[in-house]
Amino acid sequence: MNRKEFFKVSFAGAAAIAAASAGLTACASATRGKDAKSPAGKLNLSFQENTAPGETYGEKLDFMENLGIAGLELWGGGLAGRVNDIRQALNGRDIQVTAICAGFEGFILAEDPAVKAQFDTTMREIVRAAGELGSTGVIMVPAFNNQKPCRPHTLETRDFLCSELHALGEYAKSCGTTVILEPLNRREAFYLRLVGDAAAIARDADSEGVKVMGDFWHMQEEVSDYGAFYSAGKYLQHVHVASRGNRLMPGEDGEKDNYRDGFRALKELGYDKYVSFECGTQGDRATTVTRAVELLRAQWAEA
Repeated sequence: MNRKEFFKVSFAGAAAIAAASAGLTACASATRGKDAKSPAGKLNLSFQENTAPGETYGEKLDFMENLGIAGLELWGGGLAGRVNDIRQALNGRDIQVTAICAGFEGFILAEDPAVKAQFDTTMREIVRAAGELGSTGVIMVPAFNNQKPCRPHTLETRDFLCSELHALGEYAKSCGTTVILEPLNRREAFYLRLVGDAAAIARDADSEGVKVMGDFWHMQEEVSDYGAFYSAGKYLQHVHVASRGNRLMPGEDGEKDNYRDGFRALKELGYDKYVSFECGTQGDRATTVTRAVELLRAQWAEA
């Protein structure tokens, strides 16, 4: 089709598009209104192992139960040797293992075959242990900025990543869990920065065992919290939360710590997995953690 034919066809179709647009707009507005009135999502809060105050693991878990925290996010390093201890610690408690945070050696985009082999071996060990614990998935970053030599940022590298993730995702699925891609801010990882990009890679990996997450702190890269989570859609498997200035407990950065827009998207998506704390604190931990939980629950109700 030459340029003249293109414009002829385009103008011919414009009238039909205009006629349909009013009806589509009304339909979309009605759908949004229905979603806003009947949110299906649920705020399941999770703590990483170092979030709750306490001298012992038992004291930390007691604190979590008293606050109604639903999940525990574990560090992946040495996880295979901890499975029985973790099961015993959680026995009789209303706390589930959520995501496993990294802990593997090497990285998936390493150019050095030995480093890539380290990743393949240690990642699969963690995935297997994650499945034994009923975890929602193992969080991974394709490459941090300081991990070199790394495959170049090209289409061929993306194709390679999708192929590798397909195999890893199928293995995770056979273990009863998933692998979860985490986008980071550009200071930490230039390769994968946006939730929508991670979701597109998960889609092209073509495995039910490959999912993505969003981290409210890293999502400073995004134009919109709402849009970021919506772009993940069915691939969204986990969420991290922290204050939005200094990566402290939610609320420690004051008015910056507004999560309502992202929470609104999670509600409309029917998100029922976990929102997990990944942050430090500058105050008394028992106080700042409790206030953070209260803040998140209040903003979820308002979203």
